[in-house]
Amino acid sequence: MAVLIDTPVWPWRGRLWSHLVSDVSYDELHAFVAKELGIPRRAFQGDHYDIPEDLYDIAVAAGAHAVGARELLSRLRAAGLRRRKRHVP
Repeated sequence: MAVLIDTPVWPWRGRLWSHLVSDVSYDELHAFVAKELGIPRRAFQGDHYDIPEDLYDIAVAAGAHAVGARELLSRLRAAGLRRRKRHVP
């Protein structure tokens, strides 16, 4: 299992957030999030879940590997699981 989480440094709506990804498959990521964090599938952001800082330690304790944001993105790209954001004209 290779679920990865970066440090909660991304501000949004008064909170800090992490990104949670898998460098194996989306199915692995969805299963981890549902079982360990109870976050609904509708929260999936195309290739990751945004995780509030209060769930960071829970995710790591459940088996997510803490990595830096650059490593997270690099491993997601290397696995072919990175999806680009859609640009609306």
